[in-house]
Amino acid sequence: MTSDRHSKLILPIIVMAQFLCTSLWFAGNAVLPDITKNFPLVLNLLANLTSMVQFGFISGTLVFAILSIADRFSPSKIFFLCAVAAAIFNLGICLENSNVNLLLLFRFLTGFMLAGIYPVGMKIASDYFKDGLGKSLGFLVGALVLGTAFPHLLKTLTTNFPWKYVIYSTSGLSLIGGLLMLILVPNGPLRKVGQKLKSGSFLSGFKSPSFRSVTFGYFGHMWELYTFWAFLPIILLAHNKIHPNAEINTSLITFLIIASGGLSCMIGGLLSEKFGAKKIATIALFSSGLCCLLSPIFLFTGSVYTLLIFLFIWGLFITADSPLLSSLVAKHAPETSRGTSLTIVNSIGFAITIISIQVINILSKEMNSHYLYTVLAIGPILGVWALQKKSSIN
Repeated sequence: MTSDRHSKLILPIIVMAQFLCTSLWFAGNAVLPDITKNFPLVLNLLANLTSMVQFGFISGTLVFAILSIADRFSPSKIFFLCAVAAAIFNLGICLENSNVNLLLLFRFLTGFMLAGIYPVGMKIASDYFKDGLGKSLGFLVGALVLGTAFPHLLKTLTTNFPWKYVIYSTSGLSLIGGLLMLILVPNGPLRKVGQKLKSGSFLSGFKSPSFRSVTFGYFGHMWELYTFWAFLPIILLAHNKIHPNAEINTSLITFLIIASGGLSCMIGGLLSEKFGAKKIATIALFSSGLCCLLSPIFLFTGSVYTLLIFLFIWGLFITADSPLLSSLVAKHAPETSRGTSLTIVNSIGFAITIISIQVINILSKEMNSHYLYTVLAIGPILGVWALQKKSSIN
């Protein structure tokens, strides 16, 4: 068992590495207005660019899960190798070309390598922390949220520089994060090595009713989360268009709203130690679903302050349950395939985000955009229902 002193040092390192590497996730979204200048005739670039990262992540997690990579090999070394590869593929956005398919391919490959960063980072944390895992994953998922938001801040800070500086910066951060994990985080004391590749082992967790319950709750959460993040700049730009005097700094506000979710992840993790992960996750999931249903009222408002307060509240609730649901998945997964179980659950969850993003994109052409995001309430409603099916979960 690792010492308390060592544990206190390990968690900040894992959190920092996760933050630095996941800054790659929305790097393309942050510079989307600049990229679209090269592809003026391409439709649905936002939805497709985001979906390709998600699709790459799904493909990567499927490969990692089927081959049980995170359970058979050193997770820290996997994290490092994937961080380096993701950084290289991220730089592909900067190549001078007019082929949108090549751009989408690089985003796919970046997403593929992120499969060796986000779920593997959770696996590493679960190898170090059994008690208080909800708190540990609260900080870890908080780092993911901050990493996701960070390119929007970089875009704001580098306004007077070429847009490619955002891409160069995020790739550099990923390399640093990979090195931190490789050098400073050895295999955890709770790690159980899966020596052999077992066909179908990645689905073994679903035999447990408790595991199924928490994973379905997580799937409901994922229906809402990334679609909200992806379309948040669109919401702000739409308000600017209708109310020009508002002059919302889209990149900065997008960063602040998404980043605020990192704070709620950490607070949710701390609250879970006193009240239980299931209870706090259910409250957060219910509250974010309520925000979906109430969104037309606030998106119609002419007051920029009312809109921003609402979006910040939504941003807080929409992420607070994420680490708690992940910790419940880790807790109820089979010990010898915990890394694989986390990976396959992530894979399915991110497949759901693609469907959600594309559904909202299609509906945006058919219905008033102010009512559009009520569709996201489907996920939280089903997620809360799933969590209530197994009362023994805590």
